[in-house]
Amino acid sequence: MRRRIVMSMLAGATLLVSTFFGTGTPAAQAADAPAEFGTDWHDPVTAAPPVDRPHTRSCRVTLADVQFRDFTPYRGTYSPPRGCGDRWSKVVLRLDGKVKGRQFDRLGYLHVGGVEILRTSTPEPSPDGIEWHVEKDVTRYSDTLRDARDVEMLIGNVVDDTYTGVIDVHVTLTFYAGRPAQPAPDRVLTLADTPDGTTLTTPRNSERIVAEVYATGSGGGCEEFWYLTVADPASYSCKADHGPYREVQIKVDGQLAGIASPFPNVWTGGWSNPFLWYVLPAPRAFDVRPLEYDLTPYAGLLNDGRPHRVEVSVAGVPAGQSGWSAPVNVLVWQDAHRAHVTGALTGNTASDLANATTYTPGSENRVDTRAGHRLTVSGYLDTSHGRVTTTVTRTLANTSVHRWTEGENTDGLDATWTDDQTVTVGGHGPTRTTHTHRTYTVNGATTIGTDNRLRTVLALGDRASVVEREGGGRTLRSWIDDTYRGDASYTLDVPRDQRHAVGTSTERYRLHGPEGCYDRSLTTVQGMLTEDRSRC
Repeated sequence: MRRRIVMSMLAGATLLVSTFFGTGTPAAQAADAPAEFGTDWHDPVTAAPPVDRPHTRSCRVTLADVQFRDFTPYRGTYSPPRGCGDRWSKVVLRLDGKVKGRQFDRLGYLHVGGVEILRTSTPEPSPDGIEWHVEKDVTRYSDTLRDARDVEMLIGNVVDDTYTGVIDVHVTLTFYAGRPAQPAPDRVLTLADTPDGTTLTTPRNSERIVAEVYATGSGGGCEEFWYLTVADPASYSCKADHGPYREVQIKVDGQLAGIASPFPNVWTGGWSNPFLWYVLPAPRAFDVRPLEYDLTPYAGLLNDGRPHRVEVSVAGVPAGQSGWSAPVNVLVWQDAHRAHVTGALTGNTASDLANATTYTPGSENRVDTRAGHRLTVSGYLDTSHGRVTTTVTRTLANTSVHRWTEGENTDGLDATWTDDQTVTVGGHGPTRTTHTHRTYTVNGATTIGTDNRLRTVLALGDRASVVEREGGGRTLRSWIDDTYRGDASYTLDVPRDQRHAVGTSTERYRLHGPEGCYDRSLTTVQGMLTEDRSRC
């Protein structure tokens, strides 16, 4: 992956970032922060909570201890731990990384037995070197981890006379004895490659099926910034036939089975300004979470013991254009008291995919986009505990306003994506309904002034709420709000020691639910962590 350049960096712009955000300069520096970025800065950190660990016996296994200098995958083997049994209350993955010198951000993955258990990206280092770590709850992959498996990991990298940073990573799994709070999937499957495409064969007694797709637009081309693409006749450097709307779809035997909005990932070189991200990465940059699709309505069809064609595609990508990666895991919960669970798909209704863009040319070009899609899928299963019906409804919507000037010297976006899902499960007992509402936001602009200073002001939001009801009454509510804000500038086309870079960034991560409250805020000034505040 090459460094992201979102906008053309041409000198001589006369419009300021205030065109989009009002007047002002980056927030005043803290008293103990330097006047500008130096050759070293605080290690990367996020405001997200650490993985909660149980107080039970634990065992640790090393998955990888490797340096990445090129695009050669690391290949090794995994063996289950001894002394913690084969059922675990929690399994926690931890990646510890370090890099120094000069290097761009890189995208990586980790597979165990062909199952993707981590997708991540890397921070950009200081000349003096940085260290960072990533934690992830991977209990859902317990089925994969019970047996010896092959391990494959890659963080593609380039090391030469210019890009000197060797990425050094150490990855472990820690297993905690006991039973998980929620039953882990009985099986974790991957798709098989066949002459007819990718296929899936599930156990014949599957009673819940969830597909997860680690979808990322990457690779250095325009699909890395899909949310900024425009259709003809707009005059912009990144084109797409139908504009910026993207939708990750999954089909079973050619029939649309699930839709989802991709998360607008911003890596640590994004928006032409690595000074935004040196300490605080954008939400999800180090832990790329998968999109999830409840395929339980299709279980009656899939349970016939035969392979079924399963395809993932990204709607909106120009034909023949690469740039997306979308590996798939399939999580299956089985009926322990039935060898074969029968059922049927009873309904599949999709709206037309709405996608309208309006181009308004002028001294400030503008593209307005309104798009969305709705899908409802229903099915039933005759399980050992009676007939169970499942209905999944998912509604996607996107609105965005993209403004830019001639030469793209000023380039701004204000965009919102919503992804609503309602899953209703009915049987002999009370009907259970789970409603999940996700909202992603991007609001920012990059401007190059007449003094050849590039400035980026950007706000990112990652929010979700979940409400569960049983028998008509609310039984559970939880919500998450992860908000990032940054403002950084530097001088273009000069040696590093003459960039005179300055920047502030903040992140606040709030979580409320049945288990309590978490609220943490971080602030950086010129690469120094100046505030770390917890409110709960």
